[in-house]
Amino acid sequence: MVVGDFPIETDTLVVGSGPGGYVAAIRAAQLGQKVTIVEKNTIGGVCLNVGCIPSKALISVGHRFVSAQDADDMGITASDVKLDFSKAMAFKEGVVKKLTGGVEGLLKGNKVEIVKGEAYFVDANTARVMNDTSAQTYKFKNVILATGARPVEIPNFKFSKRVINSTGALELKELPKKLVVIGGGYIGTELGSAYANLGSEVTIIEGADDILTGFEKQMTQLVKKGLKKKGVEVVVKATAKGAEETDSGVKVTYEVKGEEKTVEADYVLVTVGRRPNTDEMGLEELGLKFEERGILSVDKQCRTSISNIYAIGDIVPGLQLAHKASYEGKIAAEAIAGEKSEVDYMAIPAVCFTDPELATVGLNEKQAKDEGYEVTVGKFPFGANGRALALNAPDGFVKLVARKEDGLLLGAQIAGENASDMIAEMAIAIEGGMTLEDVSMTIHAHPTLGEISMEAAEVALGKPIHILSK
Repeated sequence: MVVGDFPIETDTLVVGSGPGGYVAAIRAAQLGQKVTIVEKNTIGGVCLNVGCIPSKALISVGHRFVSAQDADDMGITASDVKLDFSKAMAFKEGVVKKLTGGVEGLLKGNKVEIVKGEAYFVDANTARVMNDTSAQTYKFKNVILATGARPVEIPNFKFSKRVINSTGALELKELPKKLVVIGGGYIGTELGSAYANLGSEVTIIEGADDILTGFEKQMTQLVKKGLKKKGVEVVVKATAKGAEETDSGVKVTYEVKGEEKTVEADYVLVTVGRRPNTDEMGLEELGLKFEERGILSVDKQCRTSISNIYAIGDIVPGLQLAHKASYEGKIAAEAIAGEKSEVDYMAIPAVCFTDPELATVGLNEKQAKDEGYEVTVGKFPFGANGRALALNAPDGFVKLVARKEDGLLLGAQIAGENASDMIAEMAIAIEGGMTLEDVSMTIHAHPTLGEISMEAAEVALGKPIHILSK
């Protein structure tokens, strides 16, 4: 023990300052708790620093670059359009700094103590926080674990200069001429699309039957159409075998239909999943109950098997989504304060920022039927919407799934321009127990993309205005 290391007492210790941790800390402070938050890297966690935010900034740059080159059909011709990759990355970093600085200001403004270092648990009420120069013991009444996840490293693809993970892909100093992506999930497809828009020649290698398996096939078909237009090669049912680095690049070997093939690139990006950060913290010694793959078991208030230890975000069951972590952070903080808050994931949306964007909330048609519902479905195309045509974005649709007996909205799927923003209306509708008639009778401004949801509801009710009823 370090001489003079007298324990510091706090009501609630939060470990991790990502979108789950910092939100939990602020809500706990708002509810009158003395809060200490511990972060070993940078305030804001993976999402703000090397995940959601910088990737969307890079995606935005790619969209601007493509638009500048390809607007002839709208009467705009731009010649000699160039990309300054270093400036693009500087823009991305500027966005990150604004947000991380804002989060730190919010924590301080709510009187949350910020401590830099790694936490190691001595017992269920004590943790040691260590950094390069010191160690300090903290005594707490409750703790919220929000330590997030890290990229999975697969055999024969050890991370290096040329074999990179999503963090590395967002920190490149040069635009790859050729990029291979291992994994066709949302991270791989988003980053692959972004780099294709910036001018890279991209190959996506996926082991499953299709990319983006969490979305309906009619949605992913639109993304694959967009990838093909960008020149992206998508290889499915393929097994990545290994990577051989050279001075100037990397050679990737993979197997498909029993045949071994190779592709050369400047970098290979491995995006095959993320592993929860629940190791090397002393949690096992506390006797916490774990599920498979290092996931912590929690109840509906995010409480683990030890009553004063809570866990949220990527280290608990469910989708690894930033907004899920933030939601759970509020629930955990409120539970500690004695409130009766519980998690309810029915209306939690999932979004993929591809071209076009994909978004879903609630149950899709198959899931609803599998749960025993008799359903009514309404689908309306972007191509029949005035705003979508004016934006030159006719590809896509809104699909609503409702309970047949009373029209109760069960789920919504959106593929198309601004799907990431449009899904919020559907999430509110499901959360509020609204019906197809409620959506159809809500007056939507014209001309907007939001009208498509109203039109889809009218299709489901058998009374469409702007397409012919089948």
